[in-house]
Amino acid sequence: MRFVLPPMHRHRHPLARVLSLILGLAVIGVLLVFGLVVAGVLLVGGGILLALRQWKRGRVAAGRPAAQPARHQPEVLEGDFVVIRQGRPVAH
Repeated sequence: MRFVLPPMHRHRHPLARVLSLILGLAVIGVLLVFGLVVAGVLLVGGGILLALRQWKRGRVAAGRPAAQPARHQPEVLEGDFVVIRQGRPVAH
């Protein structure tokens, strides 16, 4: 079974060319505006969610009694190491 597409030819009539150009620009404009609206909604929604999260965190922290500060645990990774010299194969 063969799929046959209609021939893609440019319109020869100048008015048809102008109208197809205007139609293409209109479609691109609508897509651009739609994308900007979606980006704006996401940006505003993310800002509102961030503000609500910060506001809730502030209320919870203000409602707690002041506790003694916990000891600071240093972030140290302890372990053993082996020096590998260059040029020698390593056998594990």
